[in-house]
Amino acid sequence: MELLLGIDGGGTGCRAALADKAGRILSRGQSGAANIMTDIEGARTSILAATRQALQEAGLRVEAETSISAVLGLAGANVGDNATRLEKLLPFAHAKVKSDATIALHGAIGDTDGTVVILGTGSVFVTRQAGRIRTIGGWGFKVSDLAGGARLGRDLLEETLLAYDGVHLSSPLAEKTMAMFGNDPHRIVSFAHDARPSDFGTYAPLVFEYADKGDRLALLLVEQSLRTIEEALDAIMPPKQDTLCLIGGLGPLYAPRLSPRYRSRLRPPIGDALSGAVRLAVGLFAHAEANHG
Repeated sequence: MELLLGIDGGGTGCRAALADKAGRILSRGQSGAANIMTDIEGARTSILAATRQALQEAGLRVEAETSISAVLGLAGANVGDNATRLEKLLPFAHAKVKSDATIALHGAIGDTDGTVVILGTGSVFVTRQAGRIRTIGGWGFKVSDLAGGARLGRDLLEETLLAYDGVHLSSPLAEKTMAMFGNDPHRIVSFAHDARPSDFGTYAPLVFEYADKGDRLALLLVEQSLRTIEEALDAIMPPKQDTLCLIGGLGPLYAPRLSPRYRSRLRPPIGDALSGAVRLAVGLFAHAEANHG
């Protein structure tokens, strides 16, 4: 059987879907983080772990991975030669590494025009208009990925320390966060020193939880993030385009908070990023093989 594989990998985790050449999903697998800019070797390990889990679920041996044609949508694939480097490290018969934005676009809106915003550990914006795809953001946690979970969590810890030092007013959210570190600012500093983006991202849901309670600090952080989201949408989304999808772990949390001009254009995604990777695999490999034959 011709095996196709879709991979969706980011700063939090990696998901795999094994499919037949028609795109019917046979089995799935999941594992740890797979951001190839942060840790390409760690990403490779996660990709293979998720793949082998999917193979096992389908009743296939690990050796079957060498006959797989795969499309991998990964965070960090848009930077430098990361995509090419990883392709050479994988055991698959054929492998094409795409950005996580590309598979998200295909999963969320298919082949139509529209804009998709991925808001997970990081953030990236991608749009298709008249067949042309354009992407902005997604340059990594330290210099980009505004409104992503990692930046939101990092900002929360910064504000918590500013409240501790008396520079900014405290709030129940700041007090809760400080208590989580035993009311010891040194523990926050120690955590931040070694933390990965996904570690910072674990604190993002807390911000939204307290925003729903009207917490001053939480509302400030969410409003700052919304401002950056809409600035990016102003830059990338054509004025007359009427399809906007916010996806990723934080997408549904930001969506109802958008201003009316963008909220009115929100549409539910037709599929997720993983289904987009499978769809691309069908187009790249199954169709190509059929045409060749």
